[in-house]
Amino acid sequence: MGVSGSGKSSVGVRLAQRLGVPFEEGDELHPSANVAKMAAGQPLTDEDRWPWLDAIAAWIAERVAAGTGGVVACSALRRVYRERLSRGDGDGVRFVYLHGSRAVIAERLAHRVGHFMPASLLSSQLATLEEPAGDERVTTVGTDGKSVDEVVEAVVEALR
Repeated sequence: MGVSGSGKSSVGVRLAQRLGVPFEEGDELHPSANVAKMAAGQPLTDEDRWPWLDAIAAWIAERVAAGTGGVVACSALRRVYRERLSRGDGDGVRFVYLHGSRAVIAERLAHRVGHFMPASLLSSQLATLEEPAGDERVTTVGTDGKSVDEVVEAVVEALR
C-alpha cells in the first residue's frame, strides 16, 4: 500500500516472485470510469473507490480461501479501505506500507511514463492518506534511497 509512485507495483512483482505467489496489479481492477477520471486529473471519491476495493477484496479472499497467498498492489490510503480489503480477516491479510518522502515520490512520478495517474494527483493522495495506526496489521517499510531489491528484502525480513 501507499500513494502513487511509492513503488507498489515494482516491489509487489518482485515480492510475489520471491515468495512464489500470484501478483495482482490493483490498478487493473479499476472500472474504466475511474481510469478516465484519474487520467483527466480528477481525484477519486469514496463512491468511485468502493467497487474497485470490492474487486480487490474478492481477489484477496480467493487467495486466502485457497491458501495460496498472493501479493496485490493497491493504494489502500485510508483505514476504512484497508478494513474493506481485509474483510475483517486479521490473520490472513497483511499490509505493507511503502513509505517515501514527498520529494522522492514526486521525482519518481515526474519520470514515469505510460501510466494513467498523473503526477498532479500526488497532493490529493497525500491528503487522503491515513498513516496506519499501531493496532493495524501494517508493516511500514521506508523506500527512500533504497533499490527495489533492498525494499523487497526489508519487506521479507519484516514479515518473518
